[in-house]
Amino acid sequence: MRIAVIGTGYVGLVTGACLAHVGWDVTCVDNVPGKIEGLRSGIVPIYEPGLEDLVLANKDRLRFTTTLADAIDGAEIIIIAVGTPTRKLDGNADLRYIFAAAKEIAQSLRHYAVIVTKSTVPAGTSFQIKRIIAQANSRLDFDVASNPEFLREGNAIDDFLNPDRIVIGTESGVAARLLENLYRPFTEKGVELIRTDIVSSELIKYAANTFLATKVSFINEMADICEKVGGNIDDVARGMGSDTRIGEAFLRPGPGYGGSCFPKDTLAMARIGQKLLSPASIVEAVISVNRLRTHRMVAKIVHAAGDDVRGKRIALLGLTFKPNTDDVRDSVPVVIAEELSQLGAQVRAYDPKGMEQARGLLGDAIEYCECLEDAVTDAQVCVIATEWKEFREKKPGEYKHLMARRVMVDLRNVFSLKEMSEAGFSYFSIGRPAIEDRTVSQYDPSTFERKVRVDAAPSFELSAY
Repeated sequence: MRIAVIGTGYVGLVTGACLAHVGWDVTCVDNVPGKIEGLRSGIVPIYEPGLEDLVLANKDRLRFTTTLADAIDGAEIIIIAVGTPTRKLDGNADLRYIFAAAKEIAQSLRHYAVIVTKSTVPAGTSFQIKRIIAQANSRLDFDVASNPEFLREGNAIDDFLNPDRIVIGTESGVAARLLENLYRPFTEKGVELIRTDIVSSELIKYAANTFLATKVSFINEMADICEKVGGNIDDVARGMGSDTRIGEAFLRPGPGYGGSCFPKDTLAMARIGQKLLSPASIVEAVISVNRLRTHRMVAKIVHAAGDDVRGKRIALLGLTFKPNTDDVRDSVPVVIAEELSQLGAQVRAYDPKGMEQARGLLGDAIEYCECLEDAVTDAQVCVIATEWKEFREKKPGEYKHLMARRVMVDLRNVFSLKEMSEAGFSYFSIGRPAIEDRTVSQYDPSTFERKVRVDAAPSFELSAY
């Protein structure tokens, strides 16, 4: 069976490489010549653990082209995996790339195929795709289907090859059989394939992401309450997560969610509800909590620096929204870096993979360091913003000997209170008692939020690409 994948971004490239890996003949198409030339040479344009090796290992079954007609020629399944960023005007998902792909398919396709939407799209989008193609080529025999992706950046290869479930939505028996055959290498290993209608399939993706975002915002609110009353969020999360009805996943407090999925999908879900006069009120609250979260984190850093960051050297460790990716889209650490810079801090940042991407957003507002040690040396405050492995593995004593002052703000709860106290740090984490001057005290961020412009918005577009 021949497969065509339109788009070689994060979802498209992982999908194409993994389908080739399980034995299918795959052609990926993209309209950016430089990207395709690089992929033909084995150069992967994004960082994802294992992806480059997978592309190279399957080069006999994986082709790359800039011509859509060539990609879909003979393909039985055509997967649309282009971006659906947030539309700046109203916050809805921007479907222009989806519809452009549909029009080009209609112009080039000469045989029956199933057109599959893997991009995250609002309910009903597949029917719009069907209408666009039918209007442009009334004689074409085709079906449409929905097949949402559930990939975590930094773990995408394993997520694709060892999925929790596979969801397909279609109204056609022929299309269903083709997609069942496509995923037979997975279902033969016991992976559940959920077959549903198209609209339900499209909604499953949004429902899953907004629920996970809700868990993130909920545990962050619980962490704030712990700080107010002197509790420990680690214990609270463990007590909650041990309940099988809740589960421990996504109950780690932090600076808020970011990346390419949760911010745009929660906003799109809220807009869908508003448009249908059926408000997603819980989702709207989740968005509000997450927007305020960044400013609360800045307030925490300001407090740790003595209530004023002007002229102070702050080491910011991490710029990507999570480890094991180079993605800085809607990254909380990037927003923190800009706000600290606006408040007069000398921000010296280091990230193992996201430096150039962050530079494209922040410009020269901060200083970019070549290694962790360069960022931390002579820093008056060290902020752990992304939980990269090398940040976790460095012992507190190693940080202490490099810094001008022993002050750390750990937005990922990388270290324990015990080890930081023993190392003599003033230590501020999330949802746990603060250690100030080696004595445990409660931290009230509301005291310091007046020093930060809580209604400020980044001066750059985080979702521009």
